[in-house]
Amino acid sequence: MAQKGFETEQRTFFCFICLRCPDNPVVIPCGHSYCTDCIKAHRDCYSCPQCGQTFSTRPDLPTSTDVLCDICMDLKLKATTFCLVCLISFCEKHIQPHVESPAYKKHKLVQASRSLQENICSDHNELMKLFCRSDQQLICYLCSVEEHKGHITVSAAAEVTEKKKGVDTSRQNLQERIQVREGELKALREETEAVNAAADKTAKDSEEILTRLISEVKQKIRSEQEAHLIQLKELQEKLDQEISELKSRDAELKILSQTEDDGRFLRDYASLPGLGQATAVRRPPRGFEAVTAAVSEFRDKLQEALKRERTNVSLTQVEVPLSEPEPGTREDFLKHFDQITLDPNTINKWLFLSEDYRSATLIRQAESYPLHPDRFSDWHQVLSTKILTGCCYWEVEMTGAGICVAVSYKDIRRAWRSCESGFGLNDKSWTLNCYNGIYDFWHDNVRTPVSGPRSSRVGVFLDYSAGVLSFYSVSESTMTLLHRTQTTFTQPLY
Repeated sequence: MAQKGFETEQRTFFCFICLRCPDNPVVIPCGHSYCTDCIKAHRDCYSCPQCGQTFSTRPDLPTSTDVLCDICMDLKLKATTFCLVCLISFCEKHIQPHVESPAYKKHKLVQASRSLQENICSDHNELMKLFCRSDQQLICYLCSVEEHKGHITVSAAAEVTEKKKGVDTSRQNLQERIQVREGELKALREETEAVNAAADKTAKDSEEILTRLISEVKQKIRSEQEAHLIQLKELQEKLDQEISELKSRDAELKILSQTEDDGRFLRDYASLPGLGQATAVRRPPRGFEAVTAAVSEFRDKLQEALKRERTNVSLTQVEVPLSEPEPGTREDFLKHFDQITLDPNTINKWLFLSEDYRSATLIRQAESYPLHPDRFSDWHQVLSTKILTGCCYWEVEMTGAGICVAVSYKDIRRAWRSCESGFGLNDKSWTLNCYNGIYDFWHDNVRTPVSGPRSSRVGVFLDYSAGVLSFYSVSESTMTLLHRTQTTFTQPLY
């Protein structure tokens, strides 16, 4: 049954160039393996010496992943099986005694691979089945009683199980972040569609309004034009009639001036009607200037409205207002009060956790908490059990020299005493340090000095959606703002 599980093509391993077992074997794109030095000397021809396949460029030389049989003496065959007891790789031919003989019944056989050979201790030629947590490395049993004596050791399988829990936790955190980001991306896409739809509708409505307005303006202009033309026509007709009458009188006067009979001249002159006094012609006002002025005024008002709209949009993009006004008194803050409990899976071993999970105390003798991937291994820190969202307020009472009050993303690193795991020393956490009455604020390993009255109680107000985090010095009668920071939170806070 074991033989059936390893039905792999039997293959003889030798370098076609030097006709020996490959030294530091590498494989070329066609699949044939050669000694590293042999194929490097042959690479200029851009072809495989064995099958003749040519390559347009010099092929890379990745290390061959094949394992050779440790029993074969001359021409090595490909190993298919590895014995975890003998610590030897076998080809299909030399594995037969292990498969057929009852003497090897208790030997455990697995598929041969280079990684298995790398798990054999070079000092004791034993399979490294243990893991030294003190030195973070695989060791064999003899290593654990010699150079790793007194170290914290567990089975490699147990360490893998423990670390897989950490991997699962990290994956869960990543999946939460992915869900948050996908939700934000969905909202942005919906907002994009809404913006496009609103812009199209506004443009259409504006075009219809402006089209109607233009039509009304044109109609007004044509109406003014028609009225003006009627008045001008009436004036023209009056002037034409007056000119005709004046020409007729002029003709009569011309005839009279040529009369030689004095008596007749005097009689005809006396009978002439008197000439009326000439009056000035008053042209009607055109009226178009008023329309032009009204259109210009409308244009100016529209441009001013558009300018104000652009300013409002710009301010909306820059300013991030609170989702609601920040409380002004302690009574107002307490309306948002949250009961904070501490997570026993995260507390550092040098901190003692109270029975109600409400307080943590620095101690001189380490607690024997069970191993957990969420536990802070070196920094004296602990996270809350509750996710902090929306608007929330809590207070921290401190005794002794001081305390660090922080909020943090869940995926902050837990192992080792490094900036990646210390509150305020990375971009995943924000902290107010309170020691001997001196305050300072830390984020992303940047210190900001903070001044304020000394107090044994610190109030913390969080407006998650607005990205506002505020720290207060709290006494019985007053609350004094120590520091406020504004940012954009991208993950749930603890």
